[in-house]
Amino acid sequence: MKKVIIPFDGGKFSEGAFSFAIHLNHTHPILLSGIFLSQVDFSGFFLVPPSFPDTSIHLEKSVEEESIRKNMEFFISLCQKNNIACRIHKDMDEFALPELTKETRFADLLIIGSEIIFKNISENDYNIFLKHTLQHTECPVMVVPEKFCFPSLNILAYDGSTSSVFAIKQFAYLFPDFCDNKTILAYAYQEAGDIPSEVNIEELAASHFTNLAITILNTADKENFKEWVLKHENPLLVCGSFGRSGFSSQLIKSFVINIINDHRIPVFITHQ
Repeated sequence: MKKVIIPFDGGKFSEGAFSFAIHLNHTHPILLSGIFLSQVDFSGFFLVPPSFPDTSIHLEKSVEEESIRKNMEFFISLCQKNNIACRIHKDMDEFALPELTKETRFADLLIIGSEIIFKNISENDYNIFLKHTLQHTECPVMVVPEKFCFPSLNILAYDGSTSSVFAIKQFAYLFPDFCDNKTILAYAYQEAGDIPSEVNIEELAASHFTNLAITILNTADKENFKEWVLKHENPLLVCGSFGRSGFSSQLIKSFVINIINDHRIPVFITHQ
């Protein structure tokens, strides 16, 4: 059994995030923890780095508490309907951001709805906000849109970095059932070159993924990468963290941000 967390923002309920949890539970039972945050706490954790002003909308406390209460009841009813073991975080008044970070420390996966969390963020700010989010989490993150088909294809974004290899391993460990799906190890570059540590990464990936193909993508345009990913049927993108600098990592970041901003497929992100 895996412990999975979904955070909810006040009166907003991410049906996409919950739908992904339902699919996971159908394969192997999970313990689903619903974290119900006020808009202030939610914005502080996901959207507003310390150097940014707090732009969250402050609702009247009684109105927001009632909205959160209804969401909690809805969450419990959906879990019961889908036979999902669940827990909820009730201490909204005393809930502090370090506590949510602690929750992720003792979880296997955090699922977040991209259209709920990143609805009002410009593409140029995605890198900042995603990096901020990952800095506050201590488990892998699955970013999902509100409407999507459950993935039947894994696309592993590899750039030769430690973080990209770590993401591939964590994905394989966390989702062994996904490893039987068709899998593409994609190395993207803007200038001709060999795949870094090609033999090593091929041995590792082939050890976990039973139907593996390796693709080298020569592209200088992030739109081309997005179109290549989205032309596949029901893909899921796996990538490393946003905390690493370097040319190839910056290229992958740009691709990933563009795909998340499109709100069409799930994206799995990890950091060490």
